[in-house]
Amino acid sequence: MKKIIIGVMGAGSGATSTDLKNAYKLGQLIAQESWVLLTGGRNMGVMDAASRGAKSVNGLTIGILPGNNLDGISEAVDIPIVTASEVALAIKNNKKVILLGSNLESQAFFVALSPETVFVVDTPESAIERIKNLV
Repeated sequence: MKKIIIGVMGAGSGATSTDLKNAYKLGQLIAQESWVLLTGGRNMGVMDAASRGAKSVNGLTIGILPGNNLDGISEAVDIPIVTASEVALAIKNNKKVILLGSNLESQAFFVALSPETVFVVDTPESAIERIKNLV
């Protein structure tokens, strides 16, 4: 059976405590839906928090890491992929992107890039509802 892969991207070292709390919860909710979590794969910020959240409920995690090695990978990543920016890849491939808790400037930037595929939400639960409506 084909698995649904849901990506969570966000701040690394600049993540706020609210960002981390939301990312952890979102990772849990994604895994509880039996979806696969895709992040930037690093051991900091939103990427790590979402991966740890998914792993806390036995979810499967994939990390797309920039560069050409596994330096700085999150211990909560099951499948590492070394390549380019995950948000850019999603938008380039016409994938749906949901922004959770991003600042207004970031929202405006990404929505302007692809208004048909970028959505803004306020809570992890509203992100899950949006995903369910899209898949």
